[in-house]
Amino acid sequence: MKLINKLHYITTSADMAEQACNGGVKWIQLRLKNVSDVYYYNVAKDVHAICKKYDATFIINDNVQLALELKADGVHIGKEDTSPQDARAILGNGFIIGSTANTIEDVTKLSKMPIDYIGLGPYRFTDTKQNLSPVLGLKGYNDIFNSTNYIKMPPIIAIGGIRLEDTVSILSTGVYGIAVSGAITFAPNIEEAAKSFILQIG
Repeated sequence: MKLINKLHYITTSADMAEQACNGGVKWIQLRLKNVSDVYYYNVAKDVHAICKKYDATFIINDNVQLALELKADGVHIGKEDTSPQDARAILGNGFIIGSTANTIEDVTKLSKMPIDYIGLGPYRFTDTKQNLSPVLGLKGYNDIFNSTNYIKMPPIIAIGGIRLEDTVSILSTGVYGIAVSGAITFAPNIEEAAKSFILQIG
């Protein structure tokens, strides 16, 4: 199984995925909402090919069966999606499974489940997600890490509206890495934006 990367890029298209990979990104999560199964499959197939070309990890959001069908590297599941136990039963041990957390209780619960990383957020308000959970900010991350330091946790990935200038302060809370969407997607140059995040993360 591939290691969990410290920069996760969440995208909706193969073109943006390739530009990010050109910038050095090694972890791509495809997240599509309110699209047909055929559309999701076709985009996922294209993104998968790009990830293979650049030796990047390919994660599919929410769609366990599609991850299995395409032999993606893994799947990321939200709180209202397939349970981690069911996803592991379907995929087996050869796939990466990530799951979303918003609270101390979520992190504690997920730490006992068969997952490989936790996406914890949102850091700040973001337009890319509907039904947003309460924003954590730096205080939220610090509070969670201070309250769970006795728990053996999988790597924690901060997520939600993260900008380049947030990176150092977020990593100082104890999180393992960050997931970025808009700050790369809407940058004037996706490739250069990706390089900038990689430099910040080190």
